[in-house]
Amino acid sequence: MMIQAVTIEREFGCGGSEIAAKLAELLGWKLWDHELTQEIARLTNSTPQAVEQREWKNDPAVYRVFKSFLRGAFEGALPPTDRLELLDARRIAAVSEKAVNLALSGGPCVIVGRGSQYFLRDRKDVFRAFLYASRTFKIQRLITSGIPQEKAITDVDTIDVDRAAFVKKFFRLNWPEIHLYDAMFNTETGDFFVAEMLAYCVQQLLAADEKHPIRLIANAK
Repeated sequence: MMIQAVTIEREFGCGGSEIAAKLAELLGWKLWDHELTQEIARLTNSTPQAVEQREWKNDPAVYRVFKSFLRGAFEGALPPTDRLELLDARRIAAVSEKAVNLALSGGPCVIVGRGSQYFLRDRKDVFRAFLYASRTFKIQRLITSGIPQEKAITDVDTIDVDRAAFVKKFFRLNWPEIHLYDAMFNTETGDFFVAEMLAYCVQQLLAADEKHPIRLIANAK
C-alpha cells in the first residue's frame, strides 16, 4: 500500500512541529502545519467576536478549548485567529475534516494535528504517529525557546487538558486515543532521531512498492 501521508499528533511542548518539519524534509513531502490552520480559518471566514453572538456565548471555555485544538503544534504565540468563527461542534468538525482532506488530496504530505489522525482513521494509506515527552522536558523546551517560565508551565498544564476536553465532547473519544496510532515516540530522544525513525517506518512500508521507491533526502549525497 502506497503511504500518502503521515499524521503527527503530539503533546503540547514536546517538539511535534519541529519534528514534523524535519520529517517532511527527509521524505521530500509537503508539510501541512501553519497552512492547515489558515485553511480552517479561511473556511470559517469570520471573527471570534461573532462567537459572542452565537449559541455558545455562555460557555467561553468552548472557544478556549477550540483554540487549543487548532493551536496544534504552535509552541509560542497562537496563530492569527481573528478570522475564526466558532459555529457548532458539527461545523467545527466538518471544516477541520475538509481542510485535512484538502491537504491529503495535494499529494504525499506530513499533517500536524487538527484532528487528522481521527478524520483519516480509516485510510490505509496514512501512517499515524503520536509524540510525547515528560512534563519537565516540555516545560524546559518551551523556556529554551523563549517562553517565560510561568507561561510555559501554565501552557503545558492546560493546553492538552483543553484539547482532551474538546475531543471528548465533540468526537466522543479519549485523547490520546491510542488505538488510532501506528507508532508512538518519546521526543526526549531528540528531534532528528524521532524524525529519522518515522521516516524509516514510512520507508519500510513503501519498500514493497517498487513503483514508488523512496530515498531519504538527507541521505542523498
